[in-house]
Amino acid sequence: MNKILNYKKLIIFLSILTILTVSFVIYNMNNSKAVKISYTEFLNKVQNNEVSTIYYSEDEFIKFITKDNRTFLTENPRTFDFKEKMLLKGVSVEENSSVPIANTIAGIVSFSIIAIFIIMIAQKKVKSSSASLVSVHYDSENATSVTFQNIAGNEEAKESISELVDFIQNPEKYSRFNVRLPRGVILYGPPGTGKTLMAKALASEAKVPFFAVNGSDFVQVYVGVGAARIRDLFKKARDKGKAVIFIDEIDAIGKKRSGRADGASDERDQTLNALLSEMSGFKDSQGIIVIAATNRLDVLDEALLRPGRFDRHIEINLPDVKARYEILKLYSHKRPVAKDVDLFKVAQMTPYFSGAKLENLMNEAAILAAKDNADFITFEHIDKAFNIVVAGFEKKERSHISELDKKITAFHEAGHALISKIIAPENSVKKITIIPSTKGAGGYTLNIPQDKMFKTKKDLLNNIKIALGGRAAEEIIFGKDNITTGAYSDLQHATNTLISMAKEFGMIEEIGLLSYTLMESHNLIESTTIIKHCREIINNAYSEVVNILQNNFNLLEKIALVLIEKETIFEEELEKIICYENLK
Repeated sequence: MNKILNYKKLIIFLSILTILTVSFVIYNMNNSKAVKISYTEFLNKVQNNEVSTIYYSEDEFIKFITKDNRTFLTENPRTFDFKEKMLLKGVSVEENSSVPIANTIAGIVSFSIIAIFIIMIAQKKVKSSSASLVSVHYDSENATSVTFQNIAGNEEAKESISELVDFIQNPEKYSRFNVRLPRGVILYGPPGTGKTLMAKALASEAKVPFFAVNGSDFVQVYVGVGAARIRDLFKKARDKGKAVIFIDEIDAIGKKRSGRADGASDERDQTLNALLSEMSGFKDSQGIIVIAATNRLDVLDEALLRPGRFDRHIEINLPDVKARYEILKLYSHKRPVAKDVDLFKVAQMTPYFSGAKLENLMNEAAILAAKDNADFITFEHIDKAFNIVVAGFEKKERSHISELDKKITAFHEAGHALISKIIAPENSVKKITIIPSTKGAGGYTLNIPQDKMFKTKKDLLNNIKIALGGRAAEEIIFGKDNITTGAYSDLQHATNTLISMAKEFGMIEEIGLLSYTLMESHNLIESTTIIKHCREIINNAYSEVVNILQNNFNLLEKIALVLIEKETIFEEELEKIICYENLK
C-alpha cells in the first residue's frame, strides 16, 4: 500500500514538472522566432509608424510587434521617458510582457524541484528514524535449531543455564514459594567460546521466542533514540508473553558511568538507565529472561551487576583438552572424516583454541579436502588447516629468499625449539618450519604447553625464556651487530607476560602483591618502578638463555642445518636429533 502511494506521488510530481517544462520550452520556441534588430532600426520603424505594440520590461531585450504582425527584439534603452515617447508616437505599450512570465515559470520549476526533493528527503529521514527505533532481530528459526546437545564443553555453564529453562516454562511454580526468579544472566569470557550459542540453546529448550540484539544497536548520536529502542525491545518481548532477550557486547552501553559533577547525562547513560528501568519492571511470573554477553566483565556498571538486574554471572571459558575433543567430534559429525584421524591428537595440538576457532579449523580442513577431490578429510588436511589458522598460508614463491635469510631463520627457530626442550620438556614442540607465511612470519615453532587450570610463576618465566631463544641464537651465530627484526613478536610476547606478572599476578617480589593495574586507574603510582624491575628480570632471563645455547651449541647447529635442508621438522624427528643425555 505504501509503495502504491509513493508511486502516485511520484507520478504527480513528474506530471507537474513536465507541464512546467513544456510551457517554458514553448515560450522559448516563440521567442526564438523573433528577429533581433538594432535600436537604431527600431527607432526608424517607430518613426515610419510601422510599430504596433511594444512589450516593455526590465530585461535586456524588449519585444515589439509591427503592424504587419512580425515580431522583433531590440535592446532595452532603460530610460525613464521611453514609455512616454512611444505613447506620443502612437505606439501601444504593454508592461505585462511574456518575458517575466518565462522567468516566473523557470523560478517555479526550480522551486518545485527543490521543495519536492526536500520533502522526499525529510520523509525518508522520518521513516528511517522511526524504523531505527525498532532495530530488533527476531530469530525464532535459529533459536529452535540450537539445543544444549549442539554445545560441547563448559558443562558447568550449561548446567547453570539449563536451570533457567524451568524458570521460564513454569514461573508460577516458583512464585508459590515466594522465589525471586533471576532477571538476567551475564555470560562473560573470551571471544568465540559460545556465549551466543548458550543463549540460543536456552530459548530453544524453553520453546520461547528469542530476541537477539547487539549493544552497538543502541548507541546513537541522537539523544533518546537508544533508550527508545530499549523500551521497544522489551515491549516486543512482553507482547510474546515469555521470551529470551539476548544482548551481545553489552559493554557498548553498560560501561561504568562517568559520574560527572554537573549531573549531565549523555546518550549512553540514558540508554543504560532505560535498560535498568525495564529490568526492574519485570514481574516474577512473566517468564522473561535477559541474557547479556561481554568479553570484559570488569568494565560494566555496578548497577547492572547487582541482584535484581543481572543476578547470575557465568564464565564461559576456553575449552580444555577433553572439551576440545568433544567440540571437534561435534564439528566432524556431518563431515566425511577419515577413520584413522585421531581427533584427540588434534585436540592436544590446539590449546587456547576457542570453539569458534576449532570450527574454523575443521572448515578449512574440509575446504582443502574438497580442493584435492579427496573422499575424506585426512590428518594431513587438518594439519595444513592448522598451519593456515595459526600462521597463514605457506608462500609458494620463495625464490627471492637468500641463503643468508634462510640461515638466520633456521637458527632463530632452532633457538626457540632447543630452549623449549631443555627448560620445559613437558611442552610439545609439534613442528618447526622456516617456510614463510602470508601472515608475515618468516617461520615458526609450534610449542604447545600442557593443559593446566593455572599457570605457575615458573611456567610464565619459561615462556619468556622460550620467546627469547630466537634472538639469543641470532646473537650467538651472527653477533650483536647483526641481530634482526625477526624477534619483534617474541619481544612483545615476553613483555606482555612480564607486565602481567608484575601488575596483575603479584609474582615479582620487588614490586609486591599490590594490583598495580588498579592503582594506576586511581593515579597512585608511576610506571618507572615496574619498568626497572621488569628490565632486570628480562635481562637476567636473556643471559641465562644465551648461556644454555652456548653450552649446547652443537645441538643448536644440528637442528638449524636440518631445517635448512628440509625446511620443516616434526616432533618425532626433533626428538631423534636431541639426545637428552648430552644436554648441558
